[in-house]
Amino acid sequence: MQQEYAGDVLSETTDVLFEEKGHAGLIILNRPKALNALTHEMCVAMHRQLERWLIDDAVHHVLIKSNSEKAFCAGGDIRQVAENGPENIDKSLPFFADEYRLNTYMESYPKPLIALIDGIVMGGGVGISVHGAYRVGSEKTLFAMPETAIGFFPDVGGSHFLPKMPQNTGMYCAMTGERLKQADCYWTGILTHAVKRDDMAALEEALCEAQDVEPVLARYAFDPGPAPLHAKADVVDECFGAESTLEVVDRLRKLLGSEHDDFAAAALDTISKRSPLSMEVAFQQVRRGEGLSMKDCMIMEHRIVSQILLGKDFYEGVRAVIIDKDHAPKWQHSSLDEIKTVDVEAHFMSPKGGDLVF
Repeated sequence: MQQEYAGDVLSETTDVLFEEKGHAGLIILNRPKALNALTHEMCVAMHRQLERWLIDDAVHHVLIKSNSEKAFCAGGDIRQVAENGPENIDKSLPFFADEYRLNTYMESYPKPLIALIDGIVMGGGVGISVHGAYRVGSEKTLFAMPETAIGFFPDVGGSHFLPKMPQNTGMYCAMTGERLKQADCYWTGILTHAVKRDDMAALEEALCEAQDVEPVLARYAFDPGPAPLHAKADVVDECFGAESTLEVVDRLRKLLGSEHDDFAAAALDTISKRSPLSMEVAFQQVRRGEGLSMKDCMIMEHRIVSQILLGKDFYEGVRAVIIDKDHAPKWQHSSLDEIKTVDVEAHFMSPKGGDLVF
């Protein structure tokens, strides 16, 4: 079935390039100055190209890589979304709709998708990598879902993959935006293979030449060693396995002064700076996403973003963190105690424009 896109995005873009090499199709993210932040045009272009390669027998698998030395992809280009404002939500929602359709399409893509991650992978960058069959990361890999810091939520399928991370580490990452490096990413399943940065170019060449990618990936993979997050997984599980955000905070506070004081104090400090409403929405999103299909998760996330864009915190968060950079956002609520159930539930109801259609 021919994909219909939410926005009138017809122009070609050089921000993402496509190439066929050997048995592989290559998606090359090409906005290095913006750390490959995703635009609407990039999402639509990738989706269309994947559709073409699906019926191309010469393409056995697809590699996704970056032209940036610093980042695979640092997220979505949300500045324009914020500048549109809540009064122009009709201009902003098509970007998210098409991005979420791309994420869903990648999760069920019949041919192997292989993300070659060398550098920052956050937000939207996670969405175009973590749902594929193989995620290969170098020692420069730096993962995070930091959206609650800007009054947003861990979208692009966060509700699908975060619950799958062991011992409630996904909830921990959703609420705190914790940054994970190579060993942590490998242990939690964000990465399927760890490789050395110096081997990335040779690995890419070998993957292009190969018809079967698994032996090639196995040849270049290595054990990245102990994961720091694994060492504190039990305490993460105890605190972030709670039944509510307030209980998470309570369990963390009880650890102050104990052997886990540093962990608890750092987590509490981070949580205190996040948008309280975003924290509640993210908590519910991860809990409700467990056991749902990718498609159902993305319908839920489309509902959430449709409500988020009507609120205040997202625009204030982008102002504070990205535009003015004063890092002093004035959130709509001053604490988690102020959040009412009705405020949270509004994010999980079908929007006026209807649910996301695939």
